[in-house]
Amino acid sequence: MKALDFPLLADENVHPDVIVFLREAGLDVESVAEQGKYGLPDTQVLQRATEAGRVVLTHDSDFGGLALMGARFVGIIYLRPGHIRADFTIKTLEAIRDNAPGVTPPFILVAERTGDTVRIRVRQL
Repeated sequence: MKALDFPLLADENVHPDVIVFLREAGLDVESVAEQGKYGLPDTQVLQRATEAGRVVLTHDSDFGGLALMGARFVGIIYLRPGHIRADFTIKTLEAIRDNAPGVTPPFILVAERTGDTVRIRVRQL
């Protein structure tokens, strides 16, 4: 499966317009912000995603650290740089959709965009 084929849980730092884009593209995405869970610790976001069989979509590098320390998880999609305009993030997600390799849980996918170039790295754990 591709990373975006999994149900997603968008961290609170993912712009609402990105959530709309993903849903309009037919993806199954829930949002921490829409659930009113602002300020929820990353450990709890990761736990909620795992319990629901969802991949965390985030701009926060802390999730990778949690995963490498042994936390259970389905997957993490880490978008760099973070806290950027929605259209910038959407173009990164389009690159993931079009170019990312298949993954098997648990995985970490890092997509780093510089200009029009998106570098995608996947780590299977």
